[in-house]
Amino acid sequence: MVKYIFVSGGVISGVGKGVATASVGRILKEYGYKVTAIKIDPYINCDAGTLRPTEHGEVWVTEDGGEIDQDLGNYERFLETPILKNNAITTGQIYKTIIEKERRGDYLGKTVSVIPHVPEEIKRRIEEASKNYDIVLVEIGGTVGDYENLPFLFASKSMELELGRENVCHILVTYMPIPSHIDEMKTKLTQLAIRLLRENGIQPDFIFCRGRYSLDDIRKRKIESSCNVFPNSVISMPDVTGEGTAGTIYTVPLDLEKEKFGQRILERLNLSKRREPDWKTWAEMVRRISFAEGEVNIALVGKYIDVGNFQLTDSYLSVSSALQHAGVKNNVKIKIHWVNSKDIEKGSVDLSKYDGLIVPGGFGNSGVEGKILAIEYARKNNLPFLGLCYGLQMAVIEYARNVCNLNANTSEVDPDAEHKVIDILPGQIGIFTKGGTMRLGGYPAFLKPDSLIRKIYGLNEVSERHRHRYEVNPSYHKILEENGLVISGKSPDGRLAEFIELPGHKFFVATQAHPEFKSYPTKPSPLFDAFVRACVLVEGVKNYPKEI
Repeated sequence: MVKYIFVSGGVISGVGKGVATASVGRILKEYGYKVTAIKIDPYINCDAGTLRPTEHGEVWVTEDGGEIDQDLGNYERFLETPILKNNAITTGQIYKTIIEKERRGDYLGKTVSVIPHVPEEIKRRIEEASKNYDIVLVEIGGTVGDYENLPFLFASKSMELELGRENVCHILVTYMPIPSHIDEMKTKLTQLAIRLLRENGIQPDFIFCRGRYSLDDIRKRKIESSCNVFPNSVISMPDVTGEGTAGTIYTVPLDLEKEKFGQRILERLNLSKRREPDWKTWAEMVRRISFAEGEVNIALVGKYIDVGNFQLTDSYLSVSSALQHAGVKNNVKIKIHWVNSKDIEKGSVDLSKYDGLIVPGGFGNSGVEGKILAIEYARKNNLPFLGLCYGLQMAVIEYARNVCNLNANTSEVDPDAEHKVIDILPGQIGIFTKGGTMRLGGYPAFLKPDSLIRKIYGLNEVSERHRHRYEVNPSYHKILEENGLVISGKSPDGRLAEFIELPGHKFFVATQAHPEFKSYPTKPSPLFDAFVRACVLVEGVKNYPKEI
């Protein structure tokens, strides 16, 4: 019998449900269980592919081509195993399927209603994604007070009634604010969140209390007594970026284990340990993040940064995570400097103070020239450079303009460019539906013998995940290579450029793919590992490690 753990949020969105879900999953994996995680999003979009990064964060791409909420990335990084697109469920998917079934006549003779048909479709999708797993975590996006969440909460209670309480567990992740004018952690909002959950027939088994500081005994007892929850079901989950903490989300499973959470949730699900958990490698990874013996400064040149008066670095969450993983292996702290490409266009950025430069993925014409200027600086000044997807395309344009002397651009930005060194895929011409129609998911590449890329991966063929519509125009491969640019990885048919590099440079590499999506805390992406290694003066770092 599959066991289900539903994770819902109270008070505010963005409270940390994804990290909590991923951490619980990692704990259960350490106890010997086969675990996966599902993300439910209540928006009517069918997937995250059409959402703005500055509003919703990055779009995570699965191996099988799903465009998913970024929480799936945390699940993969914590569980260190691929998760497929069926593990993402949205309201849009649910209603689209129900309407299609109704039009086909699958409900012939029945009145199609929100209850029971919407919860039934939700449960069907959860059960489909649960096949071949022992324990499945299901994170419900938003908060318990959102009316959009009612069908999903109804479905979770329905599964509890059908499968039995010993097979379904509920976790509430809630926020404990500290108003500045009284400087006291307040519990009232958590009490209201628990009440709202109970209005849906759900009694939380565990309450994770998020906040700036650890939950003290006074507030813990107050929640237990005022909400009639079991003793020891209230668990403190403070921020990991404050003083006295490890400073990384990867410490959360270790902190939960200090409260013996793994054993407690196994008891709640009527399970026993399959093996003794071994946290040595994980703990060493956390230690290196917190107490690395060196530091490198990386300029991440993007445009999905500004959100009003704030910055949303979640637009590049997987890139920053992959850098951190590579930093762990190389025993250095990665200090990311978020550089707006529009500021480079204005001439207000000094790139000489950085140890390396990354230009990540993106779309559209905003900030393009700033990215090209940054890449030109890296090429001419021997500054380690890594281009990802759009970053590769900008590197090709820069090289075509300044080395090949072509009036070059991408047709995405300038459809009338004289030399469209970056052009739309032939298979993309005539496609007007935006959602789910790009080149998505894992694609293979054959690597050129004796190239740097071949040495980095140690393989003749690799597969990385993609998300784009435009490619390096095959008509320009020859002139680029004749002028010294090496196309070191191509698609199996030889038409598409997957990797480029520049010989004689300290590190000048770009890929049409997104290798950040396959980087794990203890198994960093080879490309990010090599980039960080190039940014580090090895002799200046004590006890430089070869592996974690």
